[in-house]
Amino acid sequence: MKSVALHNLGCKVNAYEIEVMQQNLQQCGYQVVPFDAKADIYIVNTCTVTNMADRKSRQMLHRAKKQNPDAVVVAVGCYVQAGAEEALRDASVDLAIGNNRKKDIVKILEAYLKEKEENDFQPVNKTVNGISVVDIAKEEEYEDMTLSRTVEHTRAYIKIQDGCNQFCSYCIIPFARGRVRSRRQESVLEEIRGLVKNGYREVVVTGIHLSSYGLDWVSKQDGDYLEAGSDARKAAFQKGYLISLLEEIQKIEGLERIRLGSLEPRIITEEFARRLKKMDKFCPHFHLSLQSGCDETLKRMNRHYSTEEYYEKVQILRSVFENPAITTDVIVGFPGETEEEFARTREYLKQIQFFEMHIFKYSRRQGTVAAQMKDQVSETEKTKRSNVLIQMEQEDSMAYREKFIGNSLTVLVEEVKEIDGRSYWLGHTERYVKAAFPLDAAGEEKDFRNRMVTGTAEGFLTDEILLLQEIR
Repeated sequence: MKSVALHNLGCKVNAYEIEVMQQNLQQCGYQVVPFDAKADIYIVNTCTVTNMADRKSRQMLHRAKKQNPDAVVVAVGCYVQAGAEEALRDASVDLAIGNNRKKDIVKILEAYLKEKEENDFQPVNKTVNGISVVDIAKEEEYEDMTLSRTVEHTRAYIKIQDGCNQFCSYCIIPFARGRVRSRRQESVLEEIRGLVKNGYREVVVTGIHLSSYGLDWVSKQDGDYLEAGSDARKAAFQKGYLISLLEEIQKIEGLERIRLGSLEPRIITEEFARRLKKMDKFCPHFHLSLQSGCDETLKRMNRHYSTEEYYEKVQILRSVFENPAITTDVIVGFPGETEEEFARTREYLKQIQFFEMHIFKYSRRQGTVAAQMKDQVSETEKTKRSNVLIQMEQEDSMAYREKFIGNSLTVLVEEVKEIDGRSYWLGHTERYVKAAFPLDAAGEEKDFRNRMVTGTAEGFLTDEILLLQEIR
């Protein structure tokens, strides 16, 4: 039995894919060990969204080889796909696998090991710089993967879509993930039914560009892939591929919660929101990616909406749902962002008042349009602007959580956490607010893991966690 250690970097889609890889390896007899242990094989599911992600990918590959120089070190995913030349020069890497072959990890590994053994443990054939390369070409069909269990025991990520056609000027992901490819509805439903049978109560529907689900089906009818803002995109929204899928997921018996990954603002319409509202399993937690609160900056970013349009979408959600959790991403220090433009973003964010904001300093990515732009902002200035927004985020997030004090909240319990020397059951509400209650709060009950528990929020346990009492 060979031992294998896996490490994941990056997004929820990557998290889903490494769960599938681990599951397939275990089913074929591989022993999964922690990444900091000595293993026969190390697999790093890489990320390339920023320069820092590239650096972390390299660091983990180097750490693996250092832990066991005789191990097979496998680089998988976006860093390999987007930066193949750099990955193939890395002496720590033995095997490089593209994004669309992750489902075949067992077959690829066994073929590699067999060929290496037959070759007297020398580098195998078809290598580049001594690294065996497995299909890093971009695909046009969805790579179907199926998950039956995850490391988490309460919540499962469900990947329904891959690729992106947006080509925002700062983003490398369309080059790493390729064009939009959508998963067939029945495949999604079958996977969720299997997970529910295995005890999972909540699913998070996710993808590289979730709002484009079904776009490729419309485009292929016209014989070509069409870009953002095209008639095909409007048709995909109008046909309601995503909302129709969610309504079918709603019908799955035993499932209790449905949560969405990141959405493009323009998918939000009155009809879309009201159809979601009718689904009693849907969690009113929306991640609407913004990136900037200044229209001039949004244009340079090649985003396909204005701040006015974005604000209208937020108002739709707040008119249909009671106190929805709205979160976002913001990039500071984008090329050409002046003090005045940043000030506009800051004021706009004050106006919206998000539950949470993920603040990123612009990262220059070779191969993107923005990398060639003039007026690159200094790292010092990026840090200063980032700190301003992080402070705002902390204040707004606290203000949102305070709204729930005195209210009855239902939590899906996930784990036990020790805080200030006392143990608590911890979970999330449907709006993804963390809440906890003491282990002994409900009398003789011992194990609340993966159960829905209701209690009254009486205050804060920490800045991010509400304390529940009157558990029932």
